[in-house]
Amino acid sequence: MENKPPAYLEGPQGRIAYRRQTGAHPEVLWLGGFRSDMLGTKANFLGQWAAKNKKAFTRFDYTGHGESDGRFENGSIGEWLEDTTAVFDEVTEGPVTLVGSSMGAWIAARLAQVRPDRINAIVFIAPAPDFTRKLMWPAFTEKQRETVLREGRLEQPSDYSDEPEIITRKLIEEADNHLIMDQPLTFHCPVRILQGMMDEAVPWRHALEFADVIESTDLEVLLTKTGDHRLSTPEDLTRLATVLGAIS
Repeated sequence: MENKPPAYLEGPQGRIAYRRQTGAHPEVLWLGGFRSDMLGTKANFLGQWAAKNKKAFTRFDYTGHGESDGRFENGSIGEWLEDTTAVFDEVTEGPVTLVGSSMGAWIAARLAQVRPDRINAIVFIAPAPDFTRKLMWPAFTEKQRETVLREGRLEQPSDYSDEPEIITRKLIEEADNHLIMDQPLTFHCPVRILQGMMDEAVPWRHALEFADVIESTDLEVLLTKTGDHRLSTPEDLTRLATVLGAIS
């Protein structure tokens, strides 16, 4: 599946690349993380899981990511939410189980707020809601903050790519329109949070703070003592499949 060329959807910011497998519902929609793409380990694993279980499955790249149009540094949380909403509305069908990883968990939560009626369940993996203000900005030095504000961008080494990570003032400030952890979040569906306790990008206590603001009658948090931010070991993927199979 992952070696076939993607289909394209004309989205608000340009063409959005996606891959969809038909099958039984509820359909699973993958929302990747910051600077990730739909051919990563977890996305490919879910594609294989969906094929094995004859489940409908959709994955896509936000604009500025992977095979979609645009430049990463021009994007923002709001624009990537618009991309996601377009895919949700125009590509997926029927009830949908959202699986959001890291930044994708933030966008999944926002999507569930604006499109609640078709959400069957949500799986948050190493969730990073509000990371721009709660994790990224506090971690910057005063000099780095000044650079963002003065020059509009900051380049720094990436833990996940040979290319530098570019953080823009637009990203930080526009994301303030989508902060969700300062008020209760009501989801009328099962919610599962998978979090590694060795996660250096998103501390496990952040996931617990996120869980604390979620109002759901069916919420479970699974902490993995040795799990890192990727949660992509064979054991991690097996846990994901077990959780997803139970609610989807």
